[in-house]
Amino acid sequence: MNWTAIRAIYAFEMTRFFRTITQSLVSPVLSTSLYFVVFGTAIGSRIDSVEGVSYGAFIVPGLIMLSVMTQATTNASFGIYFPKFIGTVYELLSAPVNFLEITIGYVGAAATKALFIGTIIFITAFFFVDIEVQHPVAMVAFLVMTCVSFALLGFIIGIWAGNFEQLQLIPLLVITPLVFLGGSFYSVTMLPPLWQTITMFNPVVYLISGFRWAFFGAADVPVGISLAAIAFFMAACMTAIWWIFRTGWRLRQ
Repeated sequence: MNWTAIRAIYAFEMTRFFRTITQSLVSPVLSTSLYFVVFGTAIGSRIDSVEGVSYGAFIVPGLIMLSVMTQATTNASFGIYFPKFIGTVYELLSAPVNFLEITIGYVGAAATKALFIGTIIFITAFFFVDIEVQHPVAMVAFLVMTCVSFALLGFIIGIWAGNFEQLQLIPLLVITPLVFLGGSFYSVTMLPPLWQTITMFNPVVYLISGFRWAFFGAADVPVGISLAAIAFFMAACMTAIWWIFRTGWRLRQ
């Protein structure tokens, strides 16, 4: 394993993150604070509780997941797309590094950025609602696995994208709607039976459900299924990345 190459890629991506700290950090925190004000205060005042938890506290895991998934995907996709755009990706492909080392560098940096933002949002939530985490180890595990898995997805999107418009297509038109429809602001049990069944086909449901269980001990689906779902998603993304580097799809064109 070429740790020097991994460290160089990781450090370069993290440096870019801190150069644009206002856009990378302040913007997600401000937008999430608005969600707390609108949903937690305005709407939460009209809802007594959801599954025994105040509505303001209930939406905290969903808001963290919304930011983490979006940021991990966006950062990883832009990280690998920009070298493609300016042509420096060929230098990377000709260097003595394999696909795993490249992936660890870019995905690790994107996951770190998303984890950092998720932590800041978690701290921000204490200014709006009272939160008690029942399973802190599980919460950190779900948060890290979500950051890594969606950074892997973003890495694939960055390789696939042919322009900057396509780079934003999936995060805006696929991931964000799936999070909103995945129980981030409501419990799946509140839906009619037919819609509960349809919602179970949304993969984001399992991530949000497991993460919320770590907070409140209540989940829409069993925790074991949530862990299996995220493990399967990570394995599928790694398999796709291995195939991309093996065939050179969208990299050597």
